[in-house]
Amino acid sequence: MNSIEKLSREELLKLVSVYAKNWLAHDGSWFLAAEETLGMEAAIALDTKSWERFAAAEAKRIMKEFNIPQGSGLKGLERAFGFRMYAAINKQETEWLDKSILLFRMVECRVQSTRVSKGLAPFPCKSVGIVEFTHFARTVDPRIKTECLSCPPDPVKASYCSWKFTIDTSAA
Repeated sequence: MNSIEKLSREELLKLVSVYAKNWLAHDGSWFLAAEETLGMEAAIALDTKSWERFAAAEAKRIMKEFNIPQGSGLKGLERAFGFRMYAAINKQETEWLDKSILLFRMVECRVQSTRVSKGLAPFPCKSVGIVEFTHFARTVDPRIKTECLSCPPDPVKASYCSWKFTIDTSAA
């Protein structure tokens, strides 16, 4: 029997990727079951509530394990983004417009690219994403404001979704 403690760095990185893919597959399976049973509108409502809870829990765990203090502003948020489960399987990037504006882009999204490869329309995740990203950011720092710049069902351009995070630094 293999033990996680005995894995090499490369094997551990591979395991993180497997865990992230499994997590995403579970999320998708759950959503499909809800959609099949209750319909799309109800499934999205449940998904939204679930992401509201999960995003805050994920942020809290990341902050604790990687010493990101609450109230650490956009720098803390940028750092926390790098430790999200998504970061292990999706290509994402950040861009600073100035010290009070951080852009986040999901350049490659496993969920959306899988749908495209199957000939399906992009999943309309904007309403869920607004709740998810808002709760994640506010957990890192309650002063952070979240704005969706684009997200399906918006047309997909250079990235699947794009988010703007701002913080008022005048009081700091």
